[in-house]
Amino acid sequence: MGAGERPHRTGPLPMKNQWMPLVVTLAIQAMVSLALLAVPVMATVVAQALGVPATLIGVFVAIAYVGAILASLASGSAVGRFGAIRVSQAGLLLCAAGLLLCIVASVPAVAVGAFLIGLGYGPITPASSHLLAITTPPQRMSLVFSIKQTGVPLGGLLAGAIVPGLVVLAGWQSALLVAAGANVVSAIASEPLRAELDADRRADRPLRFGNLLQPLRLVLSQRALKRLAAFSFVFSAVQLSLSTYLVTYLQVALDYGLVKAGLALSVAQAGGIVGRIVWGFVADRWLGARLALAALAGLMAVCAVGTALLNAQVPPVLVLMLLVVFGASAIGWNGVYLAEVARQAPPGMASMATGGTLAVTFFGTVLGPALFGAMASLGGGYRAGFAALAVPTAACFLILMRREAPAAQPSDAA
Repeated sequence: MGAGERPHRTGPLPMKNQWMPLVVTLAIQAMVSLALLAVPVMATVVAQALGVPATLIGVFVAIAYVGAILASLASGSAVGRFGAIRVSQAGLLLCAAGLLLCIVASVPAVAVGAFLIGLGYGPITPASSHLLAITTPPQRMSLVFSIKQTGVPLGGLLAGAIVPGLVVLAGWQSALLVAAGANVVSAIASEPLRAELDADRRADRPLRFGNLLQPLRLVLSQRALKRLAAFSFVFSAVQLSLSTYLVTYLQVALDYGLVKAGLALSVAQAGGIVGRIVWGFVADRWLGARLALAALAGLMAVCAVGTALLNAQVPPVLVLMLLVVFGASAIGWNGVYLAEVARQAPPGMASMATGGTLAVTFFGTVLGPALFGAMASLGGGYRAGFAALAVPTAACFLILMRREAPAAQPSDAA
């Protein structure tokens, strides 16, 4: 156990409502996800206002996730000292500040806004993992973590369903203002819960810059965590490429309007919500983490190719069916992955292990959309970008099927 770590708690926190950590972390995750995807959903409109190509939205996402990487690495120590709820509140307010900066029709302001959104987004998952790891029975971890992680596609669903309509009705800057307000309200609403849910914080825990590398050192010292982080690098690149470029791709390649394309994104995110819960149950009950992740990788590869082959003659119902499956896989993997990280982490170090693996995960989100956008800009187009996503996911499928599990898993034997 690392210096300053609390002993692992095997029983639930002494609170009146044992479901409260899941409900709170789910809601907070949804709000920061809404903040992250608000600008990509309206990429064509914002790009026109700024006078830049819409393909540069990948750079926006990359900048955001640079901030997320830094924040996730610092989150382990911060959660230990200030508590998971206080750290989450800070994240929500940083996301709101970033959205407000993006309202300024200036490329530098939007870049700084993206970085602040990333700083706010990064610590949310490690903070929630800390709460859920000490309140969830091991045999239900994949399911509970998957339910909590539905906050990510739920935020994406809200972004796709609400933001385009707000853009049409009130303009893109007003839409960002509403998203910022939602994050502020969530930060305020969680304050009454702080005393109970942050009861295990330690005010004497030191915060040092050198501690930023401690989560990565932990991950690199554990073979199981290293492998999980490597798979998450690929999966996150696919997930963010889908969420970032789907609306623009449907507008350009299938001639969908902004609202219709936004609703299609919501359908994919809805598939992710259902997928996260179903895959968590399947991993806990039948397949175990390794085979569940293998199945997810295979579906991602197939759906990426299918998306690349779409054209304006394909009936909308078939497009939506494909996007449901794509969302269920490319957005549905996180709960199984995060639960396995918590399982494989040394006792009492779930938040630090999560922060370390998420630094690798977020690096995939930095490179994935940026490379996708570069490919589209250089002449390959959005179709080539989606087709390219099938290559690394197919490789992950083969590795997961042919090699041993990342580590021995209780769920595999169930």
